[in-house]
Amino acid sequence: MTDSPLEKKPATSPEAKDAPSAEVASVRASDADRDRVAEILREALAEGRLDTAEHSDRLDGVYAAKTLGELEPLVRDLPQGQSHHHAAHRPAPAYAPEAPGDAAGGPTDNLVAIFSGSTRKGRYRAPRKINAFACFGGIEIDLTEAVFEQQHLLINATAVFGGIEIRVPENVTLRQKGAGIFGGFEVRTSEADDPHAPVVLVQGAAVFGGVEAKPKRGKFLRDLRDRMRKEL
Repeated sequence: MTDSPLEKKPATSPEAKDAPSAEVASVRASDADRDRVAEILREALAEGRLDTAEHSDRLDGVYAAKTLGELEPLVRDLPQGQSHHHAAHRPAPAYAPEAPGDAAGGPTDNLVAIFSGSTRKGRYRAPRKINAFACFGGIEIDLTEAVFEQQHLLINATAVFGGIEIRVPENVTLRQKGAGIFGGFEVRTSEADDPHAPVVLVQGAAVFGGVEAKPKRGKFLRDLRDRMRKEL
């Protein structure tokens, strides 16, 4: 007898839908992967989501984990763990991709600090280009709460006897094209797992000064489409 078209098929459980693919789960975990999960657990302990015993047990599991599949269950029930787990399953963001460095005609921010300081942080619409110039002063650019409407952001950073500090979420791509001349131009480059993630390119020079850019541990960019629709 053939099955009735009205016969209900077994429903796929949410756990099965959310389970990481075998290919991803079998990837060997790096020290950086373990450190990221450990930081999520530390914040969960500080927020009261885990008690001391739970935190200790899970932390032991983190440093015993050999693959990404062994790390994922340790943070699956935590908010940041959900962001980390679903990164590869997010829909394409609301912006239209453009060529890297294509900042002509787009919104631009200019930050200047001469014997003073300048800061750009909080929740704001990230422009396509940021020009930062520090001379005997300091500039802080924090993109961890920014809303990215373009996929590519170019930061022109020039520090002359000054300093420029740039922080980005962990799940964006960070690249650099700069140089230090009797100074330091330090960018901790990283590539996001999500091909639709924002790409931040830091270029410029540090002359008797310093430019530093790196991901801010524990900060993750949430789904771009939901963020633009609900928060702005």
